[in-house]
Amino acid sequence: MSYGQQGGPQSQWDPWKPQSQQPWSSGGGQSPDWAALAEASEARNKRRRVLLIGGGALATAAIGTAVAVAVVSAGGDNKGNPASLPSADIPSQSASAPSFAPTSAPPPLDPEDFIASAKKDKAPLSPETLFPGTQLTMGETVYKKGPTADTRTCASAAGGTLPKILTGNDCTRLIRVTYLKDQMAVTVGVAVFDTEAQATKAKGQSTKKSFIKSLSGGGVKPFCESGFCRTTSNSYGRYAYFTNAGFTTGKDVTPKDTAVYKTGDDLGQFTFNQIRRRGEAQASAAADE
Repeated sequence: MSYGQQGGPQSQWDPWKPQSQQPWSSGGGQSPDWAALAEASEARNKRRRVLLIGGGALATAAIGTAVAVAVVSAGGDNKGNPASLPSADIPSQSASAPSFAPTSAPPPLDPEDFIASAKKDKAPLSPETLFPGTQLTMGETVYKKGPTADTRTCASAAGGTLPKILTGNDCTRLIRVTYLKDQMAVTVGVAVFDTEAQATKAKGQSTKKSFIKSLSGGGVKPFCESGFCRTTSNSYGRYAYFTNAGFTTGKDVTPKDTAVYKTGDDLGQFTFNQIRRRGEAQASAAADE
């Protein structure tokens, strides 16, 4: 009697398939293939590691995508891209700087501009406007005002080399006044020109031999018609002014007669002040217009 395989063909055992059976033999049968089992176990472990790594990468990518979506959703369309952030609208300095009205007054007009030429020097001019009143005080000294004169023929009221100088520079008018102090008298002559340049030139050409004729009368005795007197010359604006000081007694003036020198200097300073006041008055009037 022979024994063959029962129940059909012999099943193949797969260690990874459920319900597969290892064909154990009760004796003397074939032992398990341990090498094949080890290889199969190693292959399984590798597949598991691949699955784990791949799943982790997918999870990381999914998290990153979710974060990016959250940033975009939370900040608007452009907030997630720094390059596309809107620039701040900062106004320029010219646009933002407030403007204020000027708080300081414009610079004052120069008085000398108004007495530098006949075109601007339009204020009334006479002996009374230049030398007002009946006396003047310089410091503690009081001078009594004497006679005045006003002529359009400048050379007729000048002596020495001055007539030629005044004529050569086109003098248009010569105003004179005399002041008295004790036995001293001084005549001031103001020569008027059209321009400052003419007055300056006339003053520069004057010498010790250029003088204004003394003006006497009205209680003032003749003086400086002969002998030595002290003379000066100067100019300011379109005016050249001269002094001729001496004694009413006919005495010659010497360098020791300091009182006479002072008299001439005082009247020269007063004349300068009066001419300047003339310019100041016109500058002030022009500023108020």
